[in-house]
Amino acid sequence: MPKMKTNRSVYKKFRVSGNGKVKRGQANRSHNTAKRSQKRMRHLRGLLVLEPADAKRVVKLLPYMR
Repeated sequence: MPKMKTNRSVYKKFRVSGNGKVKRGQANRSHNTAKRSQKRMRHLRGLLVLEPADAKRVVKLLPYMR
């Protein structure tokens, strides 16, 4: 059986932690940030953990990240 391919767009946007949780970065940080307050940008800095239903779909596209 051939190797499964990793979906590269999903690979770049999500990370799987050691205990299996899927993490993602926050939106609204790439451009036009001058008009947003420093407080807002600071709160957007961290990673978020995906809900289990969404994480299940993401993990299917990342066969070697489990």
